[in-house]
Amino acid sequence: MSLWTSADAARATNGRLQGGDWTATGVSIDTRSLQPGDLFVALTDQRDGHEFLPQAFAAGAAAALVSRAEGPGPFLIVDDVLQGLRGLAAGARERSNAMRIAVTGSVGKTSTKEAIAACLSASAPTHAAVKSFNNHWGVPLTLARMPADSRYGVFEIGMNHRGEIAPLAELVRPRIALVTWIAPAHVENLGSLAGIADEKSDVFTGAEIALVPLDAPERDLLLKRAKERAQRVVGFGRDSGAEARLLSFAMDADGALAEADILGTRVRFRIGASGAHWANNAIAALAVTALAGADLAAAAAALARFTAPAGRGQVFQIAFARGAFTLVDDSYNANPASMEAAFETLAARVGARRIAALGDMLELGDGERAYHEALAAPVAVAADLVFAAGPRMRALWDSLPADKRGGYAENADSLAPLLCDALADGDIVLVKGSNGSKMFRVAEALQRLSTP
Repeated sequence: MSLWTSADAARATNGRLQGGDWTATGVSIDTRSLQPGDLFVALTDQRDGHEFLPQAFAAGAAAALVSRAEGPGPFLIVDDVLQGLRGLAAGARERSNAMRIAVTGSVGKTSTKEAIAACLSASAPTHAAVKSFNNHWGVPLTLARMPADSRYGVFEIGMNHRGEIAPLAELVRPRIALVTWIAPAHVENLGSLAGIADEKSDVFTGAEIALVPLDAPERDLLLKRAKERAQRVVGFGRDSGAEARLLSFAMDADGALAEADILGTRVRFRIGASGAHWANNAIAALAVTALAGADLAAAAAALARFTAPAGRGQVFQIAFARGAFTLVDDSYNANPASMEAAFETLAARVGARRIAALGDMLELGDGERAYHEALAAPVAVAADLVFAAGPRMRALWDSLPADKRGGYAENADSLAPLLCDALADGDIVLVKGSNGSKMFRVAEALQRLSTP
C-alpha cells in the first residue's frame, strides 16, 4: 500500500521534486534494512547519507530525500534533510486520526511501548516505533512511517540532556502521555532525580491525559507538572490512590500472574514476559488501553502472549556440551533501578546456580562509584556467583563477599570466556549492563555455546 506519493511528500516537506513522480511504501534511513519501494532519507550523522545513494537505489528505493541531487534520482530536494524528515512526520500526524500515545521514563520505555502496542493492536490497527527509535531522528522517522488509517500510534521519547523531550513531544502531540519511572539514568547530564523528573514531565505538555507512576521517586514533582501541563492526570502503580492499581503480582518460570483494578474494572491477567519490572509496565499498558477506549479483555489476552524485546529480559534455554542452562539477556541497558529489578527476578528463578554477569552502568555522574558499590548487597542475595566487567563494576566486585566472586575482567570481551568456562548444567545466567558496556557480546558468546 502507498505510504507517500511524491506530491504529498513534497507538500509536507516544502521540497522540490526532480526525476519524475513516485510512490513510496515505506521510509528508511539505512540501506542495510531498506526495502524495495522505500523512500530513502539521506540523513547526516556519523556518515553522510548522500554517500549511500547508489546502494539505496540498487536496493530498490522509490526515491531519496536529499539536500543535494547526486545521480539520476528520483529525488525530493530540501534545504535540510532532518528538517525534511520532521516535515514528513508532521504531515503524517496531520493526515491521520490516530490517537497518539507518547512514552518516556528512565527505565521501561521500550518494554512499555511494546506492551502498549500489543494491547492496542488486539483492538485496532496500531503503529509503533521499532526497536528504541526515541531520539531526534527516531521519533520523526516513526511518525513519518505511520499509515494514515492507523487507529493508534505509540511513540517512545528519550533524552540524554535537558531540553530534548519538549520538541519531540511537540512533534508527536500525544493525547495520552506516560512516564514509566524515574531513576538515576543520565543523572550525569541532568544533575539530580528532580532534574530528570522535570525533563521527563515535558512529555505531558498539551496532552489530554497524563499517566504518572505513583510509586516512583519524585512522584510529587511529576504530579505537579502533570497538573500544570495536561487536562487530566491518572496515577498508576501499587499506591492506594492509583486509578490503575496493581493488586497482586506473582512471578513464575514463564512470566507472572497478576490482578489489577483498571479505572474501576477488575482485570486478572497473565504476562508472558519475565521480570519484576513487568508489574509496572503491564499496569501502564492496561491503563492506556482503558483510556484509549480499547478492549481490556483483548489487551489482557495479548499480554499473555507477549515476550520481552531483544536485550530486555529475553529468556533462552540453551543446550551445550555440559548440559543445559538458562540465559536471561537483559544486556541492552542498565541503571540502579533496573539492576535491582533484574536481581529480584533472578532471585525468584529456580536453578542449580543463579549467576549474574554485570557490566558498567553509564552516565551516573560523580556518584557512579557509590551506585555500583550499592549493588553488591542485593546481587549477593540474588546470585550464587557474580561475574563483572568494566572499570566502574570494579567497585561492586571489590564489595562482594569472596564466595560470590565468579570472575572479573576489564571489558565484556574478556569476561565472556571466563563465564563460558564456569558454566554448569542447570545454571541460570543474567547478563546486564548499559549498552555502552557491550554486555550483549557476553550474551552472544553464551548463545554460541548452543549444540544441536
